[in-house]
Amino acid sequence: MAGKLIIFSAPSGSGKSTIINYLMRQGLNLSFSISATSRPPRGTERDGVEYFFLSPEEFKSRIANGEFLEYEEVYKDRFYGTLKSQVEKQLAAGDNVVFDVDVKGGCRIKEMYGDRALSMFIQPPSIEALRQRLEGRGTDSPEVIADRLARAAYELTFAPKFDTVVINDDLEKAEAEALAKLKAFLDK
Repeated sequence: MAGKLIIFSAPSGSGKSTIINYLMRQGLNLSFSISATSRPPRGTERDGVEYFFLSPEEFKSRIANGEFLEYEEVYKDRFYGTLKSQVEKQLAAGDNVVFDVDVKGGCRIKEMYGDRALSMFIQPPSIEALRQRLEGRGTDSPEVIADRLARAAYELTFAPKFDTVVINDDLEKAEAEALAKLKAFLDK
């Protein structure tokens, strides 16, 4: 039986990765979509495992050929995207494919797959709570935090376009809510 698609988007610091990692451990036949990138591999990253590594020219050629479900040029010649062929291969194998993408990419994938996809937006309780989380990480400069908060305000305007919104004001509650919504979708 062909698999389904589960799309996650959220502002940085919302707890999306933590919730996704929790869901991946729940025995629901979930597998990550393997993205493509035009950046070189880091450390022990392997082609076809963490990412598909493409040259900027090859990435642009594949964009021109319509081979991506979604893509973004994050910096000049630094692309990230989702290859249609890879997703179709995972779906045909019966995998339920999980996407961790930006809001625009999430909306594009949902448009393409309709009812076969569940789009879930993980929302912080407030911008102020998000500021506290980002500052608490201690990994970003005040300028980076300001940029992330400005981007978060923009990304929050996309929440109504998603099938469901999970407000992460209590992690255990948010994980349970996301799991219940995911199970209901997979059981349809």
